[in-house]
Amino acid sequence: MNNQQAWDAGLQEKKLSTQRRSLWNNRRFRQNVPLWLMFLPVAVFYILFKYTPMLGLVIAFKNYTFYEGIWGSQWVGFDNFTNLFTQAQSVQIIRNTLVLSILSVFVGFPFPIALAIMMNEVRKTWFKRTVQTLVYLPHFFSWVVVGGIVLTLFSQGGMLNELVAKLLGEPYAFLFHEWSWISIFLGSGIWKEAGFSAIIYLAALTVIDPSLYEAASIDGAGKWKQMWHVTLPGLSPTIIVMLILAMGRVMEVGFDQVYVLQNSIVANISEVISTFIYQAGLQGGQFSLTAALGLFESVVGLVLVVITNAIARRFNKELW
Repeated sequence: MNNQQAWDAGLQEKKLSTQRRSLWNNRRFRQNVPLWLMFLPVAVFYILFKYTPMLGLVIAFKNYTFYEGIWGSQWVGFDNFTNLFTQAQSVQIIRNTLVLSILSVFVGFPFPIALAIMMNEVRKTWFKRTVQTLVYLPHFFSWVVVGGIVLTLFSQGGMLNELVAKLLGEPYAFLFHEWSWISIFLGSGIWKEAGFSAIIYLAALTVIDPSLYEAASIDGAGKWKQMWHVTLPGLSPTIIVMLILAMGRVMEVGFDQVYVLQNSIVANISEVISTFIYQAGLQGGQFSLTAALGLFESVVGLVLVVITNAIARRFNKELW
């Protein structure tokens, strides 16, 4: 009888514990209802515009036609990928995309970090705010506006060429030579986005303990050594995360930037996946071929993100 009572008491206590846990979870859920409501539009947006369109990738394995539709079109397997990688133009386009993307990542990546560190060292509030406004502003310009500015500066009759003609006797075709075009492409991208990207690093700098700078100063470290031994290590987690995210965009060169700056003379280097998809897919009607190319681009980006994260994990800086 005593054993039975003990057994019943244990079951009762377990039941009460389960009820308390359930009540606690319900209370916690009710407390977080405003947060769930704030998150709901974001979830709906990603489901509708990011995940649902993925179903359309099936046309990369079909001979898609408007008449038969996505599900009724003939299944061709990997024929579109075979055609894609046997065409010299496609291989060149993939090469151009890789070259421009890798240059954009590794040339443009340090600029927001350096800009954030320099702005963090400014002590005059009015000067800091003025500089921040000037470097943030280009981000809010469309690439049509930025492209117009670039063309005005670097075209044959542009402002810069007028100065070059006075100094050298004749203008230089900046936009019609491959290496000068690449330099303009990289420079315009850095000018447009470096200031806005620096916001993330400025936010990360506020987390660094000021006592670390005081200790370094007492030990005799100047500004450069403080930056090297305190600032950069403090920024390293943010830098790693941003690098991992940037690697996911290695195969993704912005359509707007390339389209407004490219011309037929430098097409050998300026024709990339996004512009090819626009011309061959939307204008030429080769939907299945360009869908295969887009799927290949996404898979490569995913693989690069996973590899970069695996490398970062060795230094305990992984994203997941």
